[in-house]
Amino acid sequence: MNEQLSKTIDRVVINYSLNTKNMAYLFNDFKGWKKYCEENNYKLFEPVLEYEIEQKGRTEDEVWSGLTNAYSVMKDAIETGLREDMSSRSGMVNNSAKKVSQNNTAVLSHEFQRLVARSLAAKEVNSCMGRVVAAPTAGASGILPGTMFTLQEIHQLEEKTIIEGLLIGAGIALIIERKASLSGAVGGCQAETGSAAAMASGAIVYALNGSIDQVFNAVAITIQCMLGLVCDPVAGLVEVPCIVRNASAAVIANSSAQIALSDVDAIIPVDECIEAMGEVGQSMETRYKETAQGGLAVTKTGQEISKKILIQDIKILPDEETCH
Repeated sequence: MNEQLSKTIDRVVINYSLNTKNMAYLFNDFKGWKKYCEENNYKLFEPVLEYEIEQKGRTEDEVWSGLTNAYSVMKDAIETGLREDMSSRSGMVNNSAKKVSQNNTAVLSHEFQRLVARSLAAKEVNSCMGRVVAAPTAGASGILPGTMFTLQEIHQLEEKTIIEGLLIGAGIALIIERKASLSGAVGGCQAETGSAAAMASGAIVYALNGSIDQVFNAVAITIQCMLGLVCDPVAGLVEVPCIVRNASAAVIANSSAQIALSDVDAIIPVDECIEAMGEVGQSMETRYKETAQGGLAVTKTGQEISKKILIQDIKILPDEETCH
């Protein structure tokens, strides 16, 4: 091999090495995410930002702007759900968020009451065909808004911190999507509200200055709590039990965050929890995967509601509104 060719090969190898180092982390597992952060001295949200820039072809400003807009839509959905009439043609959506918000009896605290009401509100807006952020799906669209807005209010957090938390939630979703699923039709409701709760719990811990291990512990604990939850929408509509599950998932996200911030170990590592979630989803019968053929959807009342809605669908005029 001549000297010139040798130098050329060395230069190519060096350039390849540099390019490889600068490539964004591809979110295959939580263990790799942590290692990537430690090796590059990154904060937990930074690899997600890098991923969005390099893999999605966005500028950093576009990423921050998009997240800021998404959070604004989340807050608007809460406001809409608590202000406007949220009643559906099926009769299953009937202003539950406002009823919780206006109730004089607070089970734990007014902050807890607001958390529940806000999670219900954003999800009711989705069920009434309003504007929401699918985080990670429309069926779970009340969980991140309810948790993050209430967290920001209680702790007086800067919006930048919340936005960084949303980026971490996106990273969590990327791994869940690859190792299990985010779809109720594939993995049951554990894949929708369970994933959203895991995203929210991790974001909460980050926003309250938790360590990487604490963030991932929160995700693991959340998944453990929601493992095996079926998707059984009554009449095939994302209303019952989907709306109340958004509120309960928001509560689980907060309890998991509290546990993780207290340095309680999840025992089962987060990657193994997600793998278990995927295994459960694969084993789950089809009737429990958003088909309305199992669970609450096939109860006596569920079937009566389904028949009633079918008749309404036949008689309804083309220009009649879904929610009023």
